[in-house]
Amino acid sequence: MLSRPKPGESEADLIHFQNQFLAARASPAVKIVKKADKRKGEEGSTDAERPPLQDSKDVVMLDDFPDILPALTPGPPKKSKSASVHFEDEDPEERLESHDRHITAVFSKIIERDTSAVEVTMPVPTGDPFPRTFHRSEIKSEVKVGRKSIFAQKMAARRAAEKEATAPSAAECVQVRSAPRDALDPERSTEEAPRPGNRDDKADDFFTTQRPCIITGEGLGSQKSEQEAQAIHKENLEKLQSMSQEEILQEQEKLLAQLDPSLVAFLKSRRGVNVGQKNELKKEQNRPEEFVESLTVPQHGVGASLSVQESGLEESVRKEENMKMEMTDDDLPVKPKKEWIHMDNVEFEKLEWMKDLPSPRQKKTKKGMQARFSLKGDLIPADADLPTHLGLHHHGEEAERAGYSLQELFHLSRSQVIQQRTLALQVLGRIVQKARAGEFASSLKGSILRLLLDAGFLFLLRFSLDDAVDNVMAASVGALRALLVSLDDEKYLDWTFSWYQGMAAFPFVPNNEEEEEEEEEELTGTEKSQNKKLKDENKPDPDVARYDVVKGLLKTRIQHRLRYILEVVRPVPTVVLDILHILTHIARHSSEACSQLLDCPRLIDTIVREFIPTQWDPHVAEPGCLLTSLHGVACSAAMKFIRVLASGGRNATARLLNKFEMKSRLIRFIAEDPQDLLLPKEEAIRLSTEAFRLWAVAAGYGQACDIYRDLYPVLVRILQSLPELLSSCCEKNPVRELSVQRATAVITLLMHVTQTAGCTVELQAKLSSNSSEGSDQIPPPPVAWNQVSGLHPFIETGLKKILQEISQTETWQTLQPLTTTYMIYLGVYYRACSQQPSVNPIDCLEELERLTSEVLQPLLSQPAIHSMWDLLRPCSALCNPLSCSPGPESVLSIISLSCTGGKPPLNLVGSKSPFPFLTALLFLINSITHIHKGLISKYSSVLSFGGLKDYLHQSWQTGPPSVTPSSAWMLRHEYHLQYFVLALAKRMVGTCPDYRQHASLHHCVALALLSRLLPGSEHLAYEVLLDLAFNPEFLPEGKTGGPEAADFFDILHLGTSAKLAQPGSAAAASSKPTRGALLKESYQNLPVIRSCYLSHFVHLQPALVHSQASYEGQNYLIQSMLLPEVKGPILPSDWPFFPLISLYNKVTNAETRGAVLNSLPLDLVNTVTWNLQWVLLLETWRAKTLQSIPTAAKLARLMCVFLTGGDLFLEAPIHCYTAALLSIYCQPKALDSLNLDAPLPGLASFHDLYISLLEQFEGVSFGDPLFGVFVLLPLQKRFNVHLRLSVFGEHTSILRALGVPLQQEADAARKSMLRKTWLLVDETLKKHLLYYRLLNAESPLGFDLYEQLPPMRLKYLQTVIQKENKENTPVLVS
Repeated sequence: MLSRPKPGESEADLIHFQNQFLAARASPAVKIVKKADKRKGEEGSTDAERPPLQDSKDVVMLDDFPDILPALTPGPPKKSKSASVHFEDEDPEERLESHDRHITAVFSKIIERDTSAVEVTMPVPTGDPFPRTFHRSEIKSEVKVGRKSIFAQKMAARRAAEKEATAPSAAECVQVRSAPRDALDPERSTEEAPRPGNRDDKADDFFTTQRPCIITGEGLGSQKSEQEAQAIHKENLEKLQSMSQEEILQEQEKLLAQLDPSLVAFLKSRRGVNVGQKNELKKEQNRPEEFVESLTVPQHGVGASLSVQESGLEESVRKEENMKMEMTDDDLPVKPKKEWIHMDNVEFEKLEWMKDLPSPRQKKTKKGMQARFSLKGDLIPADADLPTHLGLHHHGEEAERAGYSLQELFHLSRSQVIQQRTLALQVLGRIVQKARAGEFASSLKGSILRLLLDAGFLFLLRFSLDDAVDNVMAASVGALRALLVSLDDEKYLDWTFSWYQGMAAFPFVPNNEEEEEEEEEELTGTEKSQNKKLKDENKPDPDVARYDVVKGLLKTRIQHRLRYILEVVRPVPTVVLDILHILTHIARHSSEACSQLLDCPRLIDTIVREFIPTQWDPHVAEPGCLLTSLHGVACSAAMKFIRVLASGGRNATARLLNKFEMKSRLIRFIAEDPQDLLLPKEEAIRLSTEAFRLWAVAAGYGQACDIYRDLYPVLVRILQSLPELLSSCCEKNPVRELSVQRATAVITLLMHVTQTAGCTVELQAKLSSNSSEGSDQIPPPPVAWNQVSGLHPFIETGLKKILQEISQTETWQTLQPLTTTYMIYLGVYYRACSQQPSVNPIDCLEELERLTSEVLQPLLSQPAIHSMWDLLRPCSALCNPLSCSPGPESVLSIISLSCTGGKPPLNLVGSKSPFPFLTALLFLINSITHIHKGLISKYSSVLSFGGLKDYLHQSWQTGPPSVTPSSAWMLRHEYHLQYFVLALAKRMVGTCPDYRQHASLHHCVALALLSRLLPGSEHLAYEVLLDLAFNPEFLPEGKTGGPEAADFFDILHLGTSAKLAQPGSAAAASSKPTRGALLKESYQNLPVIRSCYLSHFVHLQPALVHSQASYEGQNYLIQSMLLPEVKGPILPSDWPFFPLISLYNKVTNAETRGAVLNSLPLDLVNTVTWNLQWVLLLETWRAKTLQSIPTAAKLARLMCVFLTGGDLFLEAPIHCYTAALLSIYCQPKALDSLNLDAPLPGLASFHDLYISLLEQFEGVSFGDPLFGVFVLLPLQKRFNVHLRLSVFGEHTSILRALGVPLQQEADAARKSMLRKTWLLVDETLKKHLLYYRLLNAESPLGFDLYEQLPPMRLKYLQTVIQKENKENTPVLVS
């Protein structure tokens, strides 16, 4: 067996092994197969086909190669173009043989180049430890290279050096610059003739050129190519010198005419490049350092000169490198040294990345710079110079600026590196949180949230939420919480929970009016909601999320993913809390969102089981204990989520209490004192507070009252301990504030239990009376009145003790929420107590008298109460609209209350706001005066407070407030206070003789409140309409000379409505009443007018029933604690015109269906009359209450009188009241504010309405002058020209019927116009004006002319001419 070679054996051993292998004739381990050449179509031969070797030598054999070498022949001749020419008689085989090349043709004779005459140059000695390495950058800087190898480039560089050696050096040129030109080249000085003196500098420069500019000789391929080119160049110069300037120019013109223009341009460009290089070379030669050194260089022949030139070139290159290093060496953090290998030639372009970044500077441009953020989410200024070790410079764009842009963070969030994805999501979350806090409002243009949402940030978070990595999942949850949830909003919602009607809240549903279509206007509310739901289901997720983020997230089934994270992933406590906050925000969205959360499999089960357990590890309560997992530990955030979920509806509450066993957990956390719960102290108080609030929500539906009896001792013990808060509230700390919030939650719970118990007798009576019918009846609650009446003494005692501390500002400010709930409880208690048959009414009245004399009257005389009335105006949202304006980063698709960062103390929900306490106080006073009429006069001083009157006067005169999510919930509480003031005024109007002075103010407030009340307050609107708006007592002008004053005003101001009625009108049949008489009649009809308006608001009946159940304490009828969606006030701003508009819509719809209504029934005529009477009263005595309605809108509403029916406007009362209103709207101030071009509320197009009015005038006007005035009003020159074109171009026939009572004025205007026309000098223009007939587009003039003047026009013209002649007749003077 043959042995293998081993390490250390020599080459002779390897040859020996090879000979042994060949002698053994063994088969090789590897077989080489030669593949077939596809181009030749033949298979290559293999080793097996080769003949066996005959010699043991290592010989290379060639196939078909002769043993005797053929004679050496020269290489094949160069092909010519004629090689491709063939003849017909040529043999194809011979032609193939002639093209066949034998291998002998390849091996030509090799002739060595004679190097005996070539001078050998020794390398220049240097002080470097290693020979200097050659680098390609040297070639690039010295020789212009194409696509050549490094060796070819080096050879070209050597040739260039030789060429420079033959030419004079740059130093010599600089040295002898001032010498004569002959000294530069002696040979040339003897041969060249002197040039003509008139040649310019360019020619002179050309003649002194030492090298040709275009011809270089490179294409000759020989060593003497440059000499040949130089000889040609000299020959050209000699020929040019022998020619005169004129001959040169002639030859130049000939050449330019013969040559291609592109070739000429190329030659000129080459000349320009060479001249530029020459100029640069001259600038470099001007440096004194370089040519001073070259002066000392000895010259000893060509060889010595070449070596010196090379050494000089090396020195100049080194100097340039040293200068580069001196310029950029300081920029490098690591200084390169010559001792390092391959660092003798430093390539600075490759080390540029090591340089320090340039200092950032702000660009002076009008366009904003790209925003960059730190890893903490802070905005970094454009000129901030931050160190690079902070990790803020890892980006390509604007590398010198620190921080990352939103685009770069988006890109990083989709990275494959987990840490990068996590970091990007965390930074984006911090940016969103700071943006919502308003930190970038003054620094950035536009909204970051809107930009992020448009870029798909929501779905980026949703996709990241599905990530399998826990850190990425946690970061996406945090960013989603920052996007959706505002913890300050939740704080203030909890703060207002115990206010009057504070448990009810508006849903977090965006108002998207653009999504509603006009065809849905006639649908009912249920049909609209069903249609909208079907549309949302068919829309893609991004389209839904664009106008409602929560709905878009629910469409992506986010609740299922959050359930998986809580149940399976079991993240850290921070992520759990963020998820609970997100779910709470989703639950606030709508009842449908609450249903989806309840229907999510195992979501509520997981939250109740894991985060509201009945027992947990006691080590959690130990101080300093760090929770690593929140699972299995009771959490207040989870209890709050359940409470908000219960607010979505009574059915949701029933499912939570029964299916998910929340009732037993309520008992668990209410029965035990927070100090005994095995939790941190603050967390224990929060958990107990949320448990009481959840029970209060359930009791608000009349549910969970069966556990009241079991927990009665616990509640009594809590009530007995409440006075202890007085002693502990001297020191303000978070625990005390949390304890006060818990106490307010307890009182709120007792208030709703008391309301539910007050309905027990009523429900029992209904159940017994309807038991025989067998219909479904609401069972009475399991709590009776006698079970709650015993709590009243504890509440009243606690209230008295707290009111004693009202002078102590710190204590009072801390305990004011508890005092507010005490007041509300007492008001609810006495209202329910007065309706109980088991209670003696006399005892109830005596209790009210005692409460008034002992508690409330002394309270009203306190200076602190006076100061609270004075704070109403500074804290009002109506008087200070900016206090409830949306935040800087508010977006329509995400509801926010704009409480981020907290509200100032002097705000409606601020810490010093008097609104909650004064609203509760007024509610209690109204409850007392409602039960005991004899105590009304005791509270007359309430309406006399100067702060209250100032606030009311300012509030009703402000414009209509902007209804946004951030303002609606605050305005609702303010409207409660205004309503209770008006309700108290309504009771005093007939009992207190001094009240009349406040009647007009309160009536204006009532009218303003009607047009501002928000959905959910329909009961308040109904009460205001019923008792206040149409109450004659609130219109004292009707009894104190108001009608007479109106008549006197009309007498003083001529041109009133009396002139509108002409003998030819239908209204002239009876005597025209004055405006005073109309006002008196309207004042007497106020009760009928009230009935008319109440009947027209019957469409609000379903909402009114729900609102009454909430405000009257009928808990068994309340369906949800979520109020209706806010799309605007309940009544429109033009509600005084509502009956007329409603009738117009009904008549129009009937006519659309084909009905013909020439005349209307008497009841409809009366409806229009009463409507006009009410509007006339308001326009005369309460004009400022209608100032929010534009004058054009009022006129458009009045036009409905003429558009409704055929002859409605001819009815005498309607005609009179319409004329009276028109006279008001035609007063100078009203006409100045008339703008028909602006968009009008409730009207799509005034032009379309005007066209309808013209058509109606053509059909049924009967030449009525009042109708004619409405037609002429929009024809003023300052309004749109289309309105005039519609009359004078499309409806010219109405001009015949216009009977406007302005005949004298029209005649005067006509005569004046004719006079001016007659005096015209231009006869053609005069003829056109006098004989003008009608517009005619087909006529060359564009109009038609009369052949003869019409008789009427001729008559007027003759009158004008005669008058003109009389004026011009000369008068003889004697």
